Amino acid sequence: MAPANTLPAWSELQAHRDDIAKNFVLKEAFASDADRFNRFSRTFKADGSADILFDFSKNFLTNETLDLLVKLAEQAGVERKRDAMFRGDKINFTEKRAVYHTALRNVGGWDMQVEGQDVMNGPTGVNSVLAHMKEFSEKVRSGEWVGFTGKKLTNIVNVGIGGSDLGPVMVTEALKHYSAPDMTLHFVSNIDGTHMAEALKASDPETTLFLIASKTFTTAETITNANTAKSWFIEKTGGKGDVAKHFVALSTNEAEVTKFGIDSANMFGFESWVGGRYSVWSAIGLSVALYVGYDNFHKFLAGAHAMDKHFRETPLRENIPVLGGLLGVWYSDFFQAQTRLVAPFDQYLHRFAAYLQQLSMESNGKAITSDGSTAKYTTGSILFGEPCTNAQHSFFQLVHQGTKLIPSDFILAAKSHNPIHDNLHQKMLASNYFAQAEALMVGKTDDQLRAEGTPEELVPHKRFLGNRPTTSILVGDVIGPAELGALIVYYEHLTFVEGAVWDINSFDQWGVELGKVLAKKILKELDEPGNGEGHDASTGGLIGAFKSYAKI
Repeated sequence: MAPANTLPAWSELQAHRDDIAKNFVLKEAFASDADRFNRFSRTFKADGSADILFDFSKNFLTNETLDLLVKLAEQAGVERKRDAMFRGDKINFTEKRAVYHTALRNVGGWDMQVEGQDVMNGPTGVNSVLAHMKEFSEKVRSGEWVGFTGKKLTNIVNVGIGGSDLGPVMVTEALKHYSAPDMTLHFVSNIDGTHMAEALKASDPETTLFLIASKTFTTAETITNANTAKSWFIEKTGGKGDVAKHFVALSTNEAEVTKFGIDSANMFGFESWVGGRYSVWSAIGLSVALYVGYDNFHKFLAGAHAMDKHFRETPLRENIPVLGGLLGVWYSDFFQAQTRLVAPFDQYLHRFAAYLQQLSMESNGKAITSDGSTAKYTTGSILFGEPCTNAQHSFFQLVHQGTKLIPSDFILAAKSHNPIHDNLHQKMLASNYFAQAEALMVGKTDDQLRAEGTPEELVPHKRFLGNRPTTSILVGDVIGPAELGALIVYYEHLTFVEGAVWDINSFDQWGVELGKVLAKKILKELDEPGNGEGHDASTGGLIGAFKSYAKI
């Protein structure tokens, strides 16, 4: 496919952007167009899920802008690339793999194949893995599956890293309201021994179940942490503990799994076409099924599938993830916005932005297009965020009055899982949700400040320029499993659209490899005399200082 900046619509958008920058003011656009909200809002509707309203109207959008962005998507082949993904084609062209995480949540019975093979049915198919997850999670939750002393397993420790950690952490936190009251959940991902030590400190070996999440069962950090957990378990049980009753594997490497001591019957597999950052829908989500119950996990998959259906079947102009992705390109490449803020007004979503950071930045943090040339435009914005209202008292100062343009997404549920104090908390939360987007749009002028009696010397300091874009996402009920699934998939496909326009591979992650290779080399050198071979003076000096300080 051609680089994005060579497409005719790209040049048209550049000229259009100059006109927007000179003449477009959001508050004036609303004042002159009573129908603007309706025209630039879209509502996602699906059986089993609350409505989700996506308000794009507070963005730098006109009818012409939308026409040109849709034309750009058409010329970039977004629809063709989307259809190739759903067909199971090898769109991960650097690793020659299909990208088929959509099959993991295919509760609608679509025919899904890779290289002519049905991925849904058969002994290793998606449906078989889901049935295994259902059976196992229900046995653990009911107390039918017990530990070596006959006690119920109520403490779960998930050991993974990257997508094997970030997804389950975020989802279990987001769905904590639905969790089993007698179950405790820990996640260990960092190779820093503190992470494992704190989890083990809070664990009883008689009631603890370890989930070792590693596709290859060779990931250095995960397997080191797993071996530490196993040593702790054996030591604490005086060698009497049954590893097979307390450890299961989320992996495809049966040889390494059984070598570790895990019964292969307790191995939950997934295919090479499941990327780590898209794996929460797979066996990697076993911690979710254990924590909130398989029925809720299935609702989570159903909400995700409903958004897949919308993305797959809806025309570009009405397609919610397409619009979100095109706005990402619009701001990144035509307004030089380097960042994107995602701010959920929901405490249960406190890990949502961290999850989206991996999804967005590992996917689109690429500089090379499909023909091997370097992109002549920006890709992969820096995504950040924290739950509001707390975030309003930290970095929102920069968003309102800083020199950077920071397009922002605000997310709110109409109803709270915890409507305490006569629902006052939710009303205050909602008032801030509405106010922040409005304040970023309208700003505050010098004349308004003077009319309020602001001293002249403070006027420039208290001025709000406004005209800062936001997208408001409003869930029509609580954020339950189905709604969460749909929200995650909105961002998945938004990210896909960005990458498709930029003509990059959103599904590899070669950028994480070099540091891993060097770390393995240096790890060996830490047990050898000297400061290692072939390092620069800084790295060599730091290694030497570390050995001296640590008495190695």
